[in-house]
Amino acid sequence: MRALFASFALVALSACGLQPMYAGGGNGAVARGLSAVEVPAIPGRAGWLVRNELVDRFGAASDAAARYRLDVRLDDQLEGLGILGDDTVSRERRTLRARYQLVDIASGEILLDATAGSDAGIDVVSSEYAVIAAEQTALENLSREVADRIVTRVALRLREGTTRAGE
Repeated sequence: MRALFASFALVALSACGLQPMYAGGGNGAVARGLSAVEVPAIPGRAGWLVRNELVDRFGAASDAAARYRLDVRLDDQLEGLGILGDDTVSRERRTLRARYQLVDIASGEILLDATAGSDAGIDVVSSEYAVIAAEQTALENLSREVADRIVTRVALRLREGTTRAGE
């Protein structure tokens, strides 16, 4: 009975149309496309962090010539949320939003125009140093998360383009 169920599950799974994102490993179409993405400088500390994360994930340090450019604009906000009776802030929220466009360098066509974002809560304590350290750590974590979301969307778009070309 279990063998019958397992074989049925395998048949159903193969019929669902799922395909591996990075088929072919580093030589696959998506991996080659990602390594051909150029990320220009992004202003500010958050921009520097996000750009470094993107370059690391795209593998842009390889010898591949840039075919695409990823233009990113960031909005980094830090706001007080919890206000105590004496008008001091007890909780902050850091929000990092990115608007990005994937541009085909040869044609100038915008292949992807999207947004990504994330936020984090920060406890405000009596130590100013601890609060500043928590704000910086939150920015570093948000930069990684936003970069991950951007890379995933770009990879999906590049895979979609290779699937269309292969049809």
